[in-house]
Amino acid sequence: MSRRPLVTVPALTLADLLLWHWSLTAHHQIPAIVAGLTLPPLLVASVWLVALAFVRLLAQGVRVPLTRLSRTRAQRPGTRRTSATGAITAAGTAVASPDTLPGPRPAAARPTAALPAQVPVTSADRERPPRKLAA
Repeated sequence: MSRRPLVTVPALTLADLLLWHWSLTAHHQIPAIVAGLTLPPLLVASVWLVALAFVRLLAQGVRVPLTRLSRTRAQRPGTRRTSATGAITAAGTAVASPDTLPGPRPAAARPTAALPAQVPVTSADRERPPRKLAA
């Protein structure tokens, strides 16, 4: 997405606010009414664009470590890779160990000598390659 609206809309909002303030102090009623009526929609659009940019920035920050993690897992030589759903138990239920789930684990949760706990795998837990949209 282009960053042009992220700069343009808040700049227009600031210019409208300054025009509205000036027209109120200089007793110009018509520009004050026009600037006052256009200020709330511009303010809502500015807040929306800034919030959307912030959410995209957070999503990009989360996506980069996950793709880096999946690339390092795929590039390890000599490791045997299981299916994306994890191991299959005797009952036929798909389960995954905490080692295969995405995200950091706390130090206390790391097993030392015991087997790792089995966690059921849902479709949301499976690793998916990042999607690229054409411009």
